[in-house]
Amino acid sequence: MPRYHKLGSIPAKRHTIYKSKEGAFYYEELFGTIGFEGMSSLIYHTHRPTQVKKIIKSYDIRPKIAVKNNMKSLMLKGFQIKAHDDYLKSRKCILINNDCQIVLASPRKSLKSYYYKNTDSDEVIFIHKGSGKLRTFLGNIDFSYGDYLVIPRGVIYQIDFDTSDNRLFIVESKSPIYTPKRYRNWFGQLLEHSPYCERDIHPPYELETYDEKGEYMIKVKKQDTIHEYVYAAHPFSAVGWDGYNYPYKFSIHDFEPITGRVHQPPPVHQTFETNSFVICSFVPRLFDYHPKAIPTPYNHSNIDSDEVIYYVDGEFMSRSNVDKGFISLHPAGIPHGPHPGTMEKSIGMKETLELAVMVDTFKPLMVTEEALKIDDGKYYKSWLNRSK
Repeated sequence: MPRYHKLGSIPAKRHTIYKSKEGAFYYEELFGTIGFEGMSSLIYHTHRPTQVKKIIKSYDIRPKIAVKNNMKSLMLKGFQIKAHDDYLKSRKCILINNDCQIVLASPRKSLKSYYYKNTDSDEVIFIHKGSGKLRTFLGNIDFSYGDYLVIPRGVIYQIDFDTSDNRLFIVESKSPIYTPKRYRNWFGQLLEHSPYCERDIHPPYELETYDEKGEYMIKVKKQDTIHEYVYAAHPFSAVGWDGYNYPYKFSIHDFEPITGRVHQPPPVHQTFETNSFVICSFVPRLFDYHPKAIPTPYNHSNIDSDEVIYYVDGEFMSRSNVDKGFISLHPAGIPHGPHPGTMEKSIGMKETLELAVMVDTFKPLMVTEEALKIDDGKYYKSWLNRSK
């Protein structure tokens, strides 16, 4: 998110001597992306952030592929993913390609016994059920139902949950996650026709600073391997920082829908973009208002992209027998559209209260073993007109 932000105490000039009132040095760290050309922040630590005491072990967490070349439409029952006490063990990848991983998680307990850092990917964590606080080395963010937590790669974090009933839909991206280009001017400001504005973006507001030494476990993900590092200084040692590279929150409830006289194509729902996929938000909205409008989407072929929809709430107007937490996959190359009867039913309707998250990838998705465990096995046949 190209927007300047700062927290805590920072010196007047970068790359200059900065000390505490007691005369102790603060240690500067450039937290940046894309070499020295992408977004970055300058962080000032009470202790050097480089003090590795030991590396305990490394282990592979690469998802197990069940279907490499998939051409079958799937309906996955997301709430059947088993809950787990541990945050990382609760994360189950269901769909994957070289650009992204789509993950479901149901952690029962807060992440407190260690810290986590994903150096492979930016993360977008959609909160379907649960509330709490995302705690990061750049500050904290409160979250609740409907929030997107956008966490750039390399951010060290923990998560505090308020209850044991949590459901997360997570997208990990190998390329940076941005606001769509068509919503921004050449300065990076969101334009008037954007479905949200800077007031809807919530950066970290609360900086925790620990001037402590000891042993602190950070589990680092790199190349689908977890490396267990023990550092000699607390990872939340920042006294201040400023820049453009930081986590933030955006609520799906703050997305303002774009409507028209006839059915609008999926790009009007776009919320985030990368070089290799987009994320869209389907929210409650008025239906099309042409007197002969058909509110359901027309049949269409995803020739260039796989389409994934995560159903959050409400009745999805183009689908039958879909419940909360279901995930549909429509692979590139074959047409799909409204289920039999839903087109006719939608005519004359004035609004929809549906809530869903869509991910369109520009490369095919592979199906994991975890996905097949929750597949209904028959979705691809669901467009048959059984009355004939």
